[in-house]
Amino acid sequence: MLTAIAAAGLALSTLTAPAASSWPADPPPDKIVIDVVTVNGSGCRPGTAAVAVSSDNTSFTVTYSEFLAQVGVGAKPTDFRKNCQLNLRTHVPQGFTYAIAQADYRGFASLQKGATALERANYYFSGMSPTAYISHPLKGPFADDWQNTDKTDIAQVIWKPCGEERNFNINTELRVDAGTSDPKKTTSFITMDSTDGNIRTTYHFAWKKCPK
Repeated sequence: MLTAIAAAGLALSTLTAPAASSWPADPPPDKIVIDVVTVNGSGCRPGTAAVAVSSDNTSFTVTYSEFLAQVGVGAKPTDFRKNCQLNLRTHVPQGFTYAIAQADYRGFASLQKGATALERANYYFSGMSPTAYISHPLKGPFADDWQNTDKTDIAQVIWKPCGEERNFNINTELRVDAGTSDPKKTTSFITMDSTDGNIRTTYHFAWKKCPK
């Protein structure tokens, strides 16, 4: 858990972070509650994304059921890009603050020779600058499950300011480009869903105790 989502253009000195001596902290014993405030985007229509927190308070999982980008036969012109923005309110036990230490993404892709795909994401607390997008490309031919992990150095972690109510925002995006493949004869796609259930994206917490 000593990794974190990268920050771009935001100095750590501007954050009301806990003292360095309080790092690291064990997960708080009290239950963590995450409310989905808003869900927006072409990849997560209302009712197609859900959030669950692990019993040990070390991670939460976002489950998507309709997150698919595609080009080619049967695809609409706008289907090449799908996105989802989640705005989450995290109820943190008193005396603690958190950051997202790691994000694990999973899905399936079927790309024709010459086609490419991209999964990317960024993160931010409301009122703060978004992190830079972290991108993961795929090249065809490809027909398999995929898994990506976003990591960065612990020195760049963005903590929720102690004593402030700030929602956490997650922006994810899937793209497909036909490239040199023939979109009139073939289809290429990348998805964060599956026909027999849901693909889950897991975000791992890092915890600190706030100064008293």
